[in-house]
Amino acid sequence: MESETVRRPKASERFETYAWLYMRVSGPLLILMVLVHFGVMHLYYGVDHIDFSVVAARYATPFWRIYDLVMVAVAVTHGMNGTKLILDDYIHPRNWRTAVLCLVWAIGLIFLAMGGFTILTFGVK
Repeated sequence: MESETVRRPKASERFETYAWLYMRVSGPLLILMVLVHFGVMHLYYGVDHIDFSVVAARYATPFWRIYDLVMVAVAVTHGMNGTKLILDDYIHPRNWRTAVLCLVWAIGLIFLAMGGFTILTFGVK
């Protein structure tokens, strides 16, 4: 009788599984969040009436700051993960792929920091 050995997945395989799952969860979540943002900002307030005072009034409550911060974080990380998946298909040499992915992650983290900084410090004097 042969004993079956269960192969434990490598860390990179687990990461790829979680990255795949993240794309499937973050995509619909992002669509929903953007539609709510669009409905509030463009339909409720109206494009002609959006100015500093409207955004300042929205950001007077922590809910909208957190909402926008989460939306920016989900959008940037979803985009970074999608870019990684595309680069994995087209850049085959490991050294080049690692260098380009480091550049993508650095740019993504810069965008995330800029968006977070703008949202968290908006209107603070």
